[in-house]
Amino acid sequence: MTTVGQKYKCAVCTNEVVVTKDGVGVLACCGRPMEPIGEGFECK
Repeated sequence: MTTVGQKYKCAVCTNEVVVTKDGVGVLACCGRPMEPIGEGFECK
């Protein structure tokens, strides 16, 4: 489950994303799950 504001990073290409909408599933990049790295910014 992803929650608004969570920040994820790809260990392969170093892309980073901030979740803007709650959801289920796994964020993936470069064929691998992305790793949570903390909180990003608050989305409205």
